[in-house]
Amino acid sequence: MTDNFWKDKYPAGIAAEINADKYPNILAVLKESCQRFANKPAFSNLGKTLTYGELYTLSGDFAAYLQQNTDLKPGDRIAVQLPNVLQYPVVVFGAMRAGLVVVNTNPLYTAREMEHQFNDSGAKALVCLANMAHLAEEVLPKTGIRTVIVTEVGDMLPPLKRFIVNSVVKYIKKMVPAFNLPQAQKLTDVLAKGRGKAVAEVSPKADDVAVLQYTGGTTGVAKGAMLTHRNLVANMLQCKELMASNLQEGCEILIAPLPLYHIYAFTFHCMAMMLTGNHNILVTNPRDLPSMVKELSQWQFTGFVGLNTLFVALCNNDDFRKLDFSALKLTLSGGMALQLASAERWKEVTGCSICEGYGMTETSPVVSVNPFQNIQIGTIGIPVPSTLCKVISDDGQDLPLGERGELCVKGPQVMKGYWQRPEATDEILDKDGWLRTGDIAIIQEDGYMRIVDRKKDMILVSGFNVYPNELEDVLATLPGVLQCAAIGIPDEKSGEAIKVFVVSKPGVTLTKEQVMQHMHDNLTGYKRPKAVEFRDSLPTTNVGKILRRELRDEELKKLKA
Repeated sequence: MTDNFWKDKYPAGIAAEINADKYPNILAVLKESCQRFANKPAFSNLGKTLTYGELYTLSGDFAAYLQQNTDLKPGDRIAVQLPNVLQYPVVVFGAMRAGLVVVNTNPLYTAREMEHQFNDSGAKALVCLANMAHLAEEVLPKTGIRTVIVTEVGDMLPPLKRFIVNSVVKYIKKMVPAFNLPQAQKLTDVLAKGRGKAVAEVSPKADDVAVLQYTGGTTGVAKGAMLTHRNLVANMLQCKELMASNLQEGCEILIAPLPLYHIYAFTFHCMAMMLTGNHNILVTNPRDLPSMVKELSQWQFTGFVGLNTLFVALCNNDDFRKLDFSALKLTLSGGMALQLASAERWKEVTGCSICEGYGMTETSPVVSVNPFQNIQIGTIGIPVPSTLCKVISDDGQDLPLGERGELCVKGPQVMKGYWQRPEATDEILDKDGWLRTGDIAIIQEDGYMRIVDRKKDMILVSGFNVYPNELEDVLATLPGVLQCAAIGIPDEKSGEAIKVFVVSKPGVTLTKEQVMQHMHDNLTGYKRPKAVEFRDSLPTTNVGKILRRELRDEELKKLKA
């Protein structure tokens, strides 16, 4: 398959190539967009809207504070542990303007997970929500973080509403456990101290790391994918090119229910939509469907970015089905496989077809997407512009069209490598720039691709990667566990759910409750098992490696029986 194979696969009006060097860095895009769309709404949340001009001013206030009131230097890492609130884009773009590298951190992480990520990244600063500050208090003494900034959910709202929202969250809903971080600054104070101060604007090189995005990669140890300014600029330009004929600049209203700390939502809402000057409606807690649907009812939204489990949940909600979908013209799906029944149901309810795409953290993340002009449900579409794909055999040989093999990707959005892990980088990224995805795919004659299997043992829970190695490492620390294994089993709601198998040490009797509690204490919600099975032994190879695939096959047989 030659590079020219992809040239004629794009619908009319979509270029096969983008200029990945159009902008020197993300900050150039930010400045241009915030000037060009200064009076256009950028982000809305909890009834408050920030325009692009206001976003630039506030991010400048944050950058000025970091530069003038801390000892942080360009290249230092800052962990950002926030849900979808207005503070997120202000903090992220402010940190970038101060020259810092953003380390996106899941707000639902346990103390153990936070400690690993903070130490591995070498983070020197942390911005977190007050709701998680008690965990930060526990973890920070074991890390190199010295600058701590805490914010409350309503901090970007007008004074009276801010007081009401923060009081309700803290005192009525009791969602803010007590914490003691005497060194911490309040974000409201930080922005006030930086207000009006000059920002010493930095100009990162295209190859400088902008974001450290953590992922399990092809193994269970969480690794930081080094995403450069050029990687992210390229991916936003690639997304824009594929959507240009369907989305108007400065006119669209996009619903953002997926967490911005996840690379899929980050690149789309914070990057591609910034480039096009469009309006993102941030949903802080998409699990609260009634509140989310109430929020949706207030907007004539034109785009929706979600994943299979969310589409299913919404289509089963009576109030959602009553909404006005007359303006909806784009629905994007990623993060996990889109099921045919879900796609058909969404089209039936909303009148809008779903464009499914594919990506991974290591590719910033978008590799391919179904052009809305020609959607093939069951495929992941065609590669985004300036991206090459191929499938290879187990021994690394290129395979012809229609053959199944490991999908490999090459393009300007492919990461620089894993942070401080050259061996892991070499395993996944070759000297010619080809990235091995670990997914088994077929490339069709028309250029559309289908994922048919996963080479790795990764479990995909509601779009989040869960690695058996990490679960097994945690489970093995429970006294009394001799052997253990974790696998994914089919689940209607989350695509896959986690099941663990445990062999107890002789003379020890463990209970399901003990296992569940141990996992609850050490892992964030989506990594916790839904099922536990105790066994006398587990299937292994002749060298003692546990055969997870055998366990999966057994579970599938049970389901079919």
